[in-house]
Amino acid sequence: MLAVVLALVTVPLAGGRIGRLAEVRLRWAPLLFAALALQIVILVVVPGWDDARSRAIHLASYGMLFTFLWVNRRIPGVWIVAVGGASNLIAIAANFGVMPAGPAAVRSAGITANADAFTNSGVLDHPRLLFLGDIWAIPRGWPLANVFSIGDVVIAIGVLAVVHALCGSRVASYRPHSDGNRREFLKTPV
Repeated sequence: MLAVVLALVTVPLAGGRIGRLAEVRLRWAPLLFAALALQIVILVVVPGWDDARSRAIHLASYGMLFTFLWVNRRIPGVWIVAVGGASNLIAIAANFGVMPAGPAAVRSAGITANADAFTNSGVLDHPRLLFLGDIWAIPRGWPLANVFSIGDVVIAIGVLAVVHALCGSRVASYRPHSDGNRREFLKTPV
């Protein structure tokens, strides 16, 4: 979310137009929203739900997200988001549906765990691929204190790249054609 806000703030500073986002035609957009809704359900709506079911739904939501990214792969920068997501998915799958978190990062962020509830990220007894897990933190007391992974950083960079490219920013190497050729992801030529 922070990456989206940062992108929207920096696009005008880099000569882009945020209004171009209204011209973007995402394919299979309901799949994106369904995947995000599933994650909200297992984390917020029914946090005490069956752990095995929550882990399976967590993994399935990533499958949905990757399907969405695949069908929208022609949008500049989406591949960067996919690489970050793949990094997260590898760590989550290796730990049976939970992102491993580093104990120091969790302490720094001031996160307390509820042993009776599913968590999408947590300190595990024997984590696999912890280096891909949530090993960094925004410290307690700072806005948005939480833990994050290298995959999250790559996703944020990807979101910045996508938004800047679609908005025609000087930061992006991609420029929409001005010769009237339609891009698949644009409703109208830019």
